[in-house]
Amino acid sequence: MTAQNPEKQLIYNARIVNEGRIFMGYVLIDGEMIAEVGERDAPRELIEAVPTVIDARERLLMPGCIDEHVHFRDPGLTEKADMVTESRAAVAGGVTSFIDMPNTVPPTVSIEALEAKKQRAAEVSMANYGFFIGATNSNIDELLKADYTEIAGVKLFMGSSTGNMLVDSVDTVERIFAEVPALIAVHAEDEQLIAERRKAVIDRYGEELEIEFHPVIRNHDVCLRATARAVELARRHNSRLHVLHLSTADELQLFSPGPVDQKRITCETCPQYLVFSDEQYAMLGARIKCNPAIKRPADREALRQALADGVIDTIATDHAPHLLAQKRGTALTAVSGMPLIQFALPVMMELVSEGIFTVERIVQAYCHNPALLFGIDRRGFIRKGYYADLVLLDDDCEPYTITDQWAISRCGWTPMSGLSINNRVDITWVNGRQAYRHGVLFSTVRGKSLRFGQK
Repeated sequence: MTAQNPEKQLIYNARIVNEGRIFMGYVLIDGEMIAEVGERDAPRELIEAVPTVIDARERLLMPGCIDEHVHFRDPGLTEKADMVTESRAAVAGGVTSFIDMPNTVPPTVSIEALEAKKQRAAEVSMANYGFFIGATNSNIDELLKADYTEIAGVKLFMGSSTGNMLVDSVDTVERIFAEVPALIAVHAEDEQLIAERRKAVIDRYGEELEIEFHPVIRNHDVCLRATARAVELARRHNSRLHVLHLSTADELQLFSPGPVDQKRITCETCPQYLVFSDEQYAMLGARIKCNPAIKRPADREALRQALADGVIDTIATDHAPHLLAQKRGTALTAVSGMPLIQFALPVMMELVSEGIFTVERIVQAYCHNPALLFGIDRRGFIRKGYYADLVLLDDDCEPYTITDQWAISRCGWTPMSGLSINNRVDITWVNGRQAYRHGVLFSTVRGKSLRFGQK
């Protein structure tokens, strides 16, 4: 549908979640921007003067989520997903900005490939967009000439995953940490140890391995060894390091709590590591197969505590769609990755309702901290003069059950199918325009290119 938003909109009677507080108040939108943020009741004269007035009815109003780790599969893998379908899934899930990873076909490892992606996003993406440039064993010169106000940072695969972009040259990895003047986002799994583990398991059990063997092959040591190496390199070269998708309790010893904008070394985790454990492989199989692997209940509990304590800085989905047919097979043959962006915020809010997190902490990790970490220009907060990227969420609706039929992603399924929750995204604004409202997508809305490194 086409969104016909007037220049000014007023959202009032809202429970605003912003910068560590929840307060009753109102937000005035003027065009793309937030014009006013007020506490308590909106003035009567303002309500009467604004053409579009939305009574939030004490629902939660929060900044739009920033998902700084997605794989939208565009270009080259569009049978699984593309920027059209996945940006729609994003705004339906309250995500107003995303940063896409480079393991596409062709891989995004040059300035030319990045420009092509940006042009594609400008034409079709409903959400705001940014991109990583990928590191290879041979493109260090390209990384050094990149403009990192236009690019989120460098993605470095220290372990193999979808797309075969493993960087295994010791000299290249050293140069990246020593010379690249930007954030280095690392997939940290030790490839040599993965190979050794795989051989040992096959030698003992054969190649027809159940999915439960996935975390046996890609175990805790695989993650800890690579993460420790990345942290050591970053400390030695004073690099800006962001370790992606933490999955173990062991790795947490390498990180510390504190304000994200005062750290040189940060980390993220993902909803799958906070919701599932290896106990669910028997029931869900390859639907929850991902890299790094989902591990033990004790890891899940430790990750939850670390996120609550601020040791883990950001939540991101690692949204990685595959067709269900590609998820069939063994621990060795079924593909890794799952689509999560549409249901990540509702699932995290369900953990809030269970008392595991506060809503203020979820907003910090999924909205504020990504903006601070990447220096994203005027997004991630509800502030006067910032872009009006907002989410109105009903956190006390009638319970309902997520099903595959609800999935907007082209792959047509979700690992969260069967989960009962009692919250939902009601309205998502992108740059002041309603992109999603009560189940309806307004497909003419277009996001903007994110700018990075802003202080």
